[in-house]
Amino acid sequence: MRLLATSALIVLCAVPAMAQDWKTDYKVVRFGVLSGENEKDRVARYTPFEQYLEKTLGVDVEIFTAGNYDGVVQALAANQIEFAFLGSSAYAAAYTATDGGVVPLLTSQQDDGSTGYFSIIAVRCDAGYKSVDDLKGKVLAFADPDSTSGYNVPYYNLVQQGYKPEEFFSATPFSGSHEAGVQGVVNGQFDAAATYINNEKNGIPQRMETKGMIKEGEVCWIWTSPEITSGPFTARANIPQGLMDEMKAAVMATPTAAPEVYKEMTGGEDSTAMGYVEVDHARYQWIIDMRDWFKAQRKS
Repeated sequence: MRLLATSALIVLCAVPAMAQDWKTDYKVVRFGVLSGENEKDRVARYTPFEQYLEKTLGVDVEIFTAGNYDGVVQALAANQIEFAFLGSSAYAAAYTATDGGVVPLLTSQQDDGSTGYFSIIAVRCDAGYKSVDDLKGKVLAFADPDSTSGYNVPYYNLVQQGYKPEEFFSATPFSGSHEAGVQGVVNGQFDAAATYINNEKNGIPQRMETKGMIKEGEVCWIWTSPEITSGPFTARANIPQGLMDEMKAAVMATPTAAPEVYKEMTGGEDSTAMGYVEVDHARYQWIIDMRDWFKAQRKS
Protein backbone atom coordinates (compact mmCIF):
# COMPACT_ATOMS: atom_id res chain seq x y z
CA MET A 1 0.00 0.00 0.00
CA ARG A 2 2.82 2.35 0.90
CA LEU A 3 4.50 1.67 -2.46
CA LEU A 4 1.26 2.35 -4.32
CA ALA A 5 0.70 5.58 -2.41
CA THR A 6 4.26 6.71 -3.11
CA SER A 7 3.90 5.90 -6.82
CA ALA A 8 0.64 7.82 -6.99
CA LEU A 9 2.30 10.80 -5.35
CA ILE A 10 5.11 10.72 -7.88
CA VAL A 11 2.60 10.66 -10.74
CA LEU A 12 0.58 13.55 -9.29
CA CYS A 13 3.69 15.64 -8.79
CA ALA A 14 4.83 14.92 -12.34
CA VAL A 15 1.62 16.18 -13.95
CA PRO A 16 2.28 19.93 -13.44
CA ALA A 17 5.85 19.49 -14.65
CA MET A 18 4.69 17.65 -17.76
CA ALA A 19 2.10 20.36 -18.41
CA GLN A 20 4.89 22.96 -18.41
CA ASP A 21 7.15 21.00 -20.79
CA TRP A 22 5.80 22.85 -23.85
CA LYS A 23 7.48 26.07 -22.66
CA THR A 24 10.87 24.50 -23.33
CA ASP A 25 10.13 24.28 -27.06
CA TYR A 26 7.77 27.25 -27.41
CA LYS A 27 9.52 30.38 -26.21
CA VAL A 28 7.19 32.41 -28.42
CA VAL A 29 3.53 31.62 -29.15
CA ARG A 30 1.87 33.23 -32.17
CA PHE A 31 -1.79 33.77 -32.99
CA GLY A 32 -3.20 34.95 -36.31
CA VAL A 33 -5.92 37.52 -36.91
CA LEU A 34 -7.85 37.74 -40.18
CA SER A 35 -7.95 40.90 -42.30
CA GLY A 36 -11.49 41.99 -41.46
CA GLU A 37 -10.27 45.53 -40.84
CA ASN A 38 -7.16 47.58 -41.61
CA GLU A 39 -3.92 46.30 -40.11
CA LYS A 40 -3.31 49.28 -37.83
CA ASP A 41 -6.67 48.85 -36.10
CA ARG A 42 -6.29 45.07 -36.01
CA VAL A 43 -2.97 45.28 -34.17
CA ALA A 44 -4.22 48.01 -31.82
CA ARG A 45 -7.32 46.00 -30.95
CA TYR A 46 -5.41 42.80 -30.15
CA THR A 47 -2.28 44.24 -28.49
CA PRO A 48 -3.83 44.36 -24.99
CA PHE A 49 -4.92 40.74 -25.51
CA GLU A 50 -1.38 39.84 -26.56
CA GLN A 51 -0.07 41.39 -23.33
CA TYR A 52 -2.71 39.57 -21.28
CA LEU A 53 -1.67 36.24 -22.81
CA GLU A 54 2.02 36.88 -22.11
CA LYS A 55 1.26 37.51 -18.45
CA THR A 56 -1.08 34.51 -18.21
CA LEU A 57 1.01 31.98 -20.14
CA GLY A 58 4.43 33.17 -19.04
CA VAL A 59 5.93 33.24 -22.55
CA ASP A 60 6.30 35.79 -25.33
CA VAL A 61 3.22 36.10 -27.54
CA GLU A 62 3.09 37.63 -31.01
CA ILE A 63 0.22 38.76 -33.24
CA PHE A 64 0.39 37.52 -36.83
CA THR A 65 -1.42 39.46 -39.55
CA ALA A 66 -1.54 39.04 -43.30
CA GLY A 67 -2.88 40.99 -46.25
CA ASN A 68 -5.61 38.43 -46.85
CA TYR A 69 -7.32 35.48 -45.17
CA ASP A 70 -5.23 32.91 -47.01
CA GLY A 71 -2.06 34.32 -45.47
CA VAL A 72 -3.28 33.28 -42.01
CA VAL A 73 -4.53 29.91 -43.29
CA GLN A 74 -1.18 29.16 -44.93
CA ALA A 75 0.70 30.27 -41.81
CA LEU A 76 -1.19 27.59 -39.86
CA ALA A 77 -0.48 25.01 -42.56
CA ALA A 78 3.23 25.90 -42.56
CA ASN A 79 3.51 25.68 -38.74
CA GLN A 80 4.39 29.38 -38.58
CA ILE A 81 1.67 30.16 -36.02
CA GLU A 82 0.09 28.03 -33.33
CA PHE A 83 -3.38 29.60 -33.07
CA ALA A 84 -5.72 31.84 -35.04
CA PHE A 85 -9.04 33.59 -34.77
CA LEU A 86 -10.78 32.31 -37.90
CA GLY A 87 -14.10 32.78 -39.62
CA SER A 88 -16.05 29.63 -40.42
CA SER A 89 -14.91 29.51 -44.05
CA ALA A 90 -11.30 30.27 -43.17
CA TYR A 91 -11.44 27.41 -40.65
CA ALA A 92 -12.77 25.13 -43.39
CA ALA A 93 -9.94 26.27 -45.65
CA ALA A 94 -7.38 25.60 -42.92
CA TYR A 95 -8.88 22.17 -42.21
CA THR A 96 -8.58 21.28 -45.90
CA ALA A 97 -5.11 22.79 -46.34
CA THR A 98 -3.76 20.85 -43.35
CA ASP A 99 -5.61 17.57 -44.04
CA GLY A 100 -7.49 17.95 -40.78
CA GLY A 101 -4.51 19.33 -38.89
CA VAL A 102 -6.39 22.06 -37.01
CA VAL A 103 -8.68 21.93 -33.98
CA PRO A 104 -11.55 24.35 -33.28
CA LEU A 105 -11.53 25.31 -29.60
CA LEU A 106 -13.91 28.17 -28.83
CA THR A 107 -16.36 30.51 -30.49
CA SER A 108 -17.89 33.82 -29.42
CA GLN A 109 -21.26 34.12 -27.73
CA GLN A 110 -23.34 37.31 -27.88
CA ASP A 111 -25.30 38.85 -25.03
CA ASP A 112 -28.51 37.40 -26.46
CA GLY A 113 -27.04 33.90 -26.17
CA SER A 114 -26.45 33.49 -29.90
CA THR A 115 -23.27 32.02 -31.33
CA GLY A 116 -23.85 33.09 -34.91
CA TYR A 117 -23.82 36.16 -37.13
CA PHE A 118 -25.17 37.28 -40.49
CA SER A 119 -23.81 38.19 -43.88
CA ILE A 120 -25.34 41.35 -45.32
CA ILE A 121 -25.21 43.30 -48.55
CA ALA A 122 -24.48 46.91 -47.66
CA VAL A 123 -25.35 49.94 -49.78
CA ARG A 124 -25.42 53.69 -49.33
CA CYS A 125 -28.67 54.62 -47.62
CA ASP A 126 -29.22 57.45 -50.10
CA ALA A 127 -28.69 55.24 -53.19
CA GLY A 128 -32.33 54.16 -53.38
CA TYR A 129 -31.61 50.41 -53.46
CA LYS A 130 -34.22 48.38 -51.59
CA SER A 131 -33.48 44.78 -52.65
CA VAL A 132 -30.98 42.67 -54.56
CA ASP A 133 -33.14 43.09 -57.67
CA ASP A 134 -32.29 46.81 -57.62
CA LEU A 135 -28.60 45.93 -58.00
CA LYS A 136 -28.96 44.36 -61.47
CA GLY A 137 -26.07 45.61 -63.59
CA LYS A 138 -24.35 47.18 -60.59
CA VAL A 139 -21.02 46.41 -58.88
CA LEU A 140 -21.12 44.12 -55.84
CA ALA A 141 -17.82 43.82 -53.96
CA PHE A 142 -17.01 40.67 -52.02
CA ALA A 143 -14.44 40.85 -49.21
CA ASP A 144 -12.05 37.92 -49.67
CA PRO A 145 -12.25 34.44 -51.28
CA ASP A 146 -11.83 32.81 -47.85
CA SER A 147 -14.33 35.05 -46.06
CA THR A 148 -17.44 33.28 -44.82
CA SER A 149 -19.72 36.31 -44.59
CA GLY A 150 -17.87 38.39 -47.15
CA TYR A 151 -17.99 35.85 -49.98
CA ASN A 152 -18.91 32.19 -49.48
CA VAL A 153 -22.26 32.54 -47.73
CA PRO A 154 -23.60 35.50 -49.76
CA TYR A 155 -22.47 34.02 -53.07
CA TYR A 156 -23.86 30.57 -52.25
CA ASN A 157 -27.19 31.91 -51.02
CA LEU A 158 -27.60 34.31 -53.93
CA VAL A 159 -27.20 31.37 -56.30
CA GLN A 160 -29.73 29.35 -54.30
CA GLN A 161 -32.13 32.29 -54.59
CA GLY A 162 -31.86 32.31 -58.38
CA TYR A 163 -29.14 34.90 -58.99
CA LYS A 164 -26.01 34.21 -61.01
CA PRO A 165 -23.60 36.81 -59.62
CA GLU A 166 -21.27 36.90 -62.63
CA GLU A 167 -24.24 37.58 -64.93
CA PHE A 168 -26.56 39.58 -62.66
CA PHE A 169 -23.98 42.13 -61.50
CA SER A 170 -21.74 44.12 -63.84
CA ALA A 171 -18.70 43.17 -61.72
CA THR A 172 -17.96 41.23 -58.52
CA PRO A 173 -14.46 42.31 -57.40
CA PHE A 174 -12.76 41.46 -54.10
CA SER A 175 -12.17 44.53 -51.96
CA GLY A 176 -9.53 42.81 -49.76
CA SER A 177 -11.31 43.31 -46.45
CA HIS A 178 -14.75 43.99 -44.98
CA GLU A 179 -13.90 47.59 -44.11
CA ALA A 180 -12.46 48.27 -47.56
CA GLY A 181 -15.68 47.01 -49.13
CA VAL A 182 -17.94 49.19 -46.99
CA GLN A 183 -15.63 52.19 -47.44
CA GLY A 184 -15.73 51.59 -51.19
CA VAL A 185 -19.53 51.74 -51.08
CA VAL A 186 -19.44 55.06 -49.22
CA ASN A 187 -16.86 56.47 -51.64
CA GLY A 188 -18.81 55.35 -54.72
CA GLN A 189 -16.24 52.77 -55.82
CA PHE A 190 -18.80 49.97 -55.41
CA ASP A 191 -22.59 50.03 -55.50
CA ALA A 192 -22.80 47.36 -52.80
CA ALA A 193 -20.53 45.24 -50.64
CA ALA A 194 -20.85 41.97 -48.74
CA THR A 195 -19.92 42.18 -45.07
CA TYR A 196 -21.36 41.07 -41.73
CA ILE A 197 -23.27 42.07 -38.62
CA ASN A 198 -23.63 40.19 -35.34
CA ASN A 199 -26.95 41.91 -34.66
CA GLU A 200 -28.52 45.35 -35.12
CA LYS A 201 -26.05 46.90 -32.67
CA ASN A 202 -22.75 45.31 -33.62
CA GLY A 203 -20.98 44.52 -36.86
CA ILE A 204 -18.63 46.01 -39.44
CA PRO A 205 -20.76 49.06 -40.42
CA GLN A 206 -21.54 49.90 -36.78
CA ARG A 207 -17.87 49.52 -35.80
CA MET A 208 -16.81 51.80 -38.65
CA GLU A 209 -19.29 54.41 -37.44
CA THR A 210 -17.85 54.22 -33.93
CA LYS A 211 -14.32 54.66 -35.29
CA GLY A 212 -15.40 57.64 -37.38
CA MET A 213 -14.60 55.95 -40.68
CA ILE A 214 -18.14 56.47 -41.98
CA LYS A 215 -21.01 58.66 -40.83
CA GLU A 216 -23.94 57.33 -38.85
CA GLY A 217 -26.81 56.40 -41.14
CA GLU A 218 -24.59 56.45 -44.24
CA VAL A 219 -24.72 52.68 -44.83
CA CYS A 220 -27.79 50.42 -44.86
CA TRP A 221 -28.25 46.76 -45.78
CA ILE A 222 -30.78 45.36 -48.21
CA TRP A 223 -30.12 41.62 -47.87
CA THR A 224 -29.41 39.38 -44.88
CA SER A 225 -28.28 35.75 -44.94
CA PRO A 226 -29.45 32.89 -42.76
CA GLU A 227 -27.51 32.74 -39.48
CA ILE A 228 -23.87 31.70 -39.86
CA THR A 229 -22.05 29.71 -37.21
CA SER A 230 -19.46 31.99 -35.59
CA GLY A 231 -15.90 31.10 -36.52
CA PRO A 232 -13.62 29.34 -34.04
CA PHE A 233 -10.49 30.24 -32.17
CA THR A 234 -8.37 27.49 -33.69
CA ALA A 235 -5.22 25.58 -32.77
CA ARG A 236 -2.82 23.50 -34.81
CA ALA A 237 -3.41 19.85 -33.98
CA ASN A 238 0.33 19.08 -33.78
CA ILE A 239 1.17 21.37 -30.86
CA PRO A 240 1.58 19.99 -27.32
CA GLN A 241 -1.70 19.32 -25.52
CA GLY A 242 -0.50 21.35 -22.55
CA LEU A 243 -0.05 24.44 -24.72
CA MET A 244 -3.45 23.93 -26.32
CA ASP A 245 -5.16 23.50 -22.97
CA GLU A 246 -3.50 26.50 -21.33
CA MET A 247 -4.22 28.80 -24.26
CA LYS A 248 -7.82 27.64 -24.42
CA ALA A 249 -8.26 28.31 -20.70
CA ALA A 250 -6.64 31.75 -21.00
CA VAL A 251 -8.84 32.81 -23.90
CA MET A 252 -11.99 31.50 -22.27
CA ALA A 253 -11.18 33.40 -19.06
CA THR A 254 -10.57 36.74 -20.80
CA PRO A 255 -14.06 38.24 -20.22
CA THR A 256 -13.71 37.89 -16.44
CA ALA A 257 -9.91 37.95 -16.00
CA ALA A 258 -9.38 40.97 -18.25
CA PRO A 259 -12.77 42.56 -19.09
CA GLU A 260 -11.33 45.73 -20.63
CA VAL A 261 -9.04 43.68 -22.85
CA TYR A 262 -11.99 41.53 -23.92
CA LYS A 263 -14.15 44.57 -24.67
CA GLU A 264 -11.41 46.12 -26.81
CA MET A 265 -10.74 42.99 -28.86
CA THR A 266 -14.45 42.36 -29.52
CA GLY A 267 -15.46 45.81 -30.71
CA GLY A 268 -15.10 48.36 -27.92
CA GLU A 269 -18.08 50.08 -26.34
CA ASP A 270 -20.43 48.77 -29.02
CA SER A 271 -19.49 45.15 -28.39
CA THR A 272 -22.35 42.76 -27.64
CA ALA A 273 -20.06 39.78 -27.04
CA MET A 274 -20.30 38.13 -23.62
CA GLY A 275 -17.80 35.29 -23.73
CA TYR A 276 -16.85 32.00 -25.36
CA VAL A 277 -18.31 28.52 -25.66
CA GLU A 278 -16.53 25.31 -26.65
CA VAL A 279 -17.00 23.97 -30.18
CA ASP A 280 -15.96 20.94 -32.20
CA HIS A 281 -15.38 20.17 -35.86
CA ALA A 282 -18.90 18.85 -36.48
CA ARG A 283 -20.23 22.37 -36.06
CA TYR A 284 -18.36 23.48 -39.19
CA GLN A 285 -18.82 20.50 -41.50
CA TRP A 286 -21.57 22.29 -43.43
CA ILE A 287 -19.10 25.06 -44.28
CA ILE A 288 -16.70 22.47 -45.72
CA ASP A 289 -19.60 21.01 -47.72
CA MET A 290 -20.40 24.49 -49.05
CA ARG A 291 -16.78 25.01 -50.09
CA ASP A 292 -16.86 21.64 -51.84
CA TRP A 293 -19.87 22.93 -53.77
CA PHE A 294 -17.80 25.90 -54.88
CA LYS A 295 -15.00 23.61 -56.07
CA ALA A 296 -17.48 21.51 -58.05
CA GLN A 297 -18.87 24.65 -59.69
CA ARG A 298 -15.42 25.79 -60.74
CA LYS A 299 -14.59 22.41 -62.22
CA SER A 300 -17.81 22.34 -64.21
